[in-house]
Amino acid sequence: MKNAHRARRAHRPEKSAFSQSRSRMGRNSAPKNIDEYLARVPEPARGTLNKIRAAIRSVAPPGATEAISYGMPAFKHNGVLVWFAAFSKHCSLFPGSSVIEAFRANLRATPRPKGRSNSPRTGHCQLRSSKKLVRARIAENERRK
Repeated sequence: MKNAHRARRAHRPEKSAFSQSRSRMGRNSAPKNIDEYLARVPEPARGTLNKIRAAIRSVAPPGATEAISYGMPAFKHNGVLVWFAAFSKHCSLFPGSSVIEAFRANLRATPRPKGRSNSPRTGHCQLRSSKKLVRARIAENERRK
């Protein structure tokens, strides 16, 4: 019986840095905007997310807006462009599975769930790759429009 309990526990989803800090700080409400989300994320993840946010802004269309979607920061333009978030050991950019599949060969050869690109929390992130993924997602959203 103990082994079954351990197996179930091993498959629990990883907590985001936001949810960990929220529970530590006693904040049970979801963030209302990206600045509020980032204020709750500890360093060095906050710095990494700020770099990702700036990279997304630099390639996003002028009409793109920031939002919180599924409890994560997101940019929207003709639908959601990308989501990004901090987790306990990495930061992730979620441009959607079709974009990840299109760029699979260009991304680091690390196993990752479908639809996500990871960066370590230490501040190093693949900004060029992130920009390419966002541009591809913008083109995808424009085609669906």
